[in-house]
Parts: sequence; C-alpha cells; structure tokens
Amino acid sequence: MIKESDLDVAAAAYREIVEAGAYWMHTVKKGEVFRILDLEGNQAADTLFYNAHDPAERYSAVDTIREQGNVYLTAGTKLRSTEGAVMLEIVADTCGRHDTLGGACATESNTVRYAHDTKCMHACRDSWLLAVAENDQYGMSKRDITHNINFFMNVPVTPEGGLTFEDGISAPGKYVEMRAEMDVLVLISNCPQLNNPCNAYNPTPIEVLIWDGVSD
Repeated sequence: MIKESDLDVAAAAYREIVEAGAYWMHTVKKGEVFRILDLEGNQAADTLFYNAHDPAERYSAVDTIREQGNVYLTAGTKLRSTEGAVMLEIVADTCGRHDTLGGACATESNTVRYAHDTKCMHACRDSWLLAVAENDQYGMSKRDITHNINFFMNVPVTPEGGLTFEDGISAPGKYVEMRAEMDVLVLISNCPQLNNPCNAYNPTPIEVLIWDGVSD
C-alpha cells in the first residue's frame, strides 16, 4: 500500500548516507520514526531488528506474517518480535511492498545462485558479522544473525509456493518509514550484490533519517 509521509526532511534529527556494502547499526528509541531512503532505485537494504535492551528478542518473520496474514510488508504492517511484541510499525511506504522471505545473500548462497567463483565476493551476512565484531558492547555474535527484511527487494511467491527474485519495484527517492514501538537496535546491510540484475549490477547508497518522537 502506497502511503506518503508528512514528515519534513529538514526537521530530521539524524541523517546518514550508507554506501553499498557498508553496514549501519543504531538504536532507534521508542516513539522515534526512521526512514530508509532508496537514493538511486532498486537497491536492497537487508535489515535486522533487536530489542535494544535484550537482543535475544528480535524480529520474527513468522510472527509478523501470521498476525497480518500477508507475506509482504507495507504501510500498516506491525513488525513483531520473537516474543510476539510489536517492535515497529510501518507508517509510510512509497515503494508498495517489501520482502521478508528471501533471506540475505551470503558467500555460500552466492555460489549456489550464481557461480563458484563468486564466493570471494562480499555479501550481506559478511556486513552483519563485521558489525557485531566491531560493536561488542551489544554482546552479540554470529548466532544472533537471524530473520531479516529485504526492504525494496521484489521476491514474488509462485503459485507452487516457491520464491523468485525479480527486477526491483523501487525507484530513486522511494522510501519506507517506521515508528519504533520499543527501543530497537537496527542493523542494516546495504546490499553489495553484484550478480543480481535487479539493480543493473550496480549497488548504490541508501540514506537513513530519524525524527524525534515522544516516549512514555
């Protein structure tokens, strides 16, 4: 569902460009709204969410899909945790839908999907592993890399129940915006995938913006 935001970009309290292949790790406090902006179009932002005070509680694709009765995420979707709690709500979306089934690229999956010689290429899982290694204050490890959302990625479900990876449906300037319903630790890998034609084999930057909210 397309729903535009009424927030003023000039009023954002935080803005940062995340280059392709880089990660972004940040706590979004309860009541704050954060936006992921697809600057050049058809880029994938592979994103993990955790309870900022207990990373053992994290985003659950299973609980989110079950509660909303839809495999796609868009405005109105409530992102639920492994404890069934609402972590965030998508409050604006100009792309229309986002994937929560396709998972993230890894060096191992690259060899299966593309060719053995792609194993040395960087992947989203590498970005996440680097993030947890460089931010040991969170007490996380590779065992905490779990369900993710592929914002802006187009992964249709076939009539037989399989998944296909198709050309993106995003475009320059499209965005998705979420309001945090608890303090949430966000970990984004801005996908470095060079082998998928959905981005014309050209990974591009995204921008992350945060607006102040009202906490209890």
